[in-house]
Amino acid sequence: MKKISAKKITYSAVCLALAIVLPYITGNIPEIGSMLCPMHIPVLLCGFICGPFYAGAVGFIAPILKSVISGGMPPMFPMAIAMAFELLAYGVLSGLLNNVLPRKNGYIYLSLVIAMLGGRVVWGIVRFILATVSTEVFTFEAFLAGAITSAIPGIVLHILLIPVCVMALRRANLDKTE
Repeated sequence: MKKISAKKITYSAVCLALAIVLPYITGNIPEIGSMLCPMHIPVLLCGFICGPFYAGAVGFIAPILKSVISGGMPPMFPMAIAMAFELLAYGVLSGLLNNVLPRKNGYIYLSLVIAMLGGRVVWGIVRFILATVSTEVFTFEAFLAGAITSAIPGIVLHILLIPVCVMALRRANLDKTE
């Protein structure tokens, strides 16, 4: 059994706090906030820093906690629930891939892109399941619009920002949390 790491808990708490606070920065302009997906950034970083378990927990908790704290933004059903599973996948995949792939800069991008694609697929599956238990209709077109089209600025931002942050953390030896 692995020991609990105080550093991982601390980094995870910081990432969770950032996941809650960052949407407030862009929240005054909802169109921009939803396009930039600011809550995703700390969850993906947490995967690279703390690994799949901690990042998965941060990813699952963040949208639900944000919804409770902010009085329904994002709305608990279906958005916060679907986002919880999406961000869980982001954290787990980025953490797992970071652990198994070589620690070279190019693999940061590979891990990130796979985690982002995997998270979007999970989001779509959960949204479809939630739509079947409600009166909502969730089509493939709605999946493409929500997962890709409307999120292009956020996807670009994540691909530009997260690898730079991970590389900086590695250079500073701050990604070693064991």
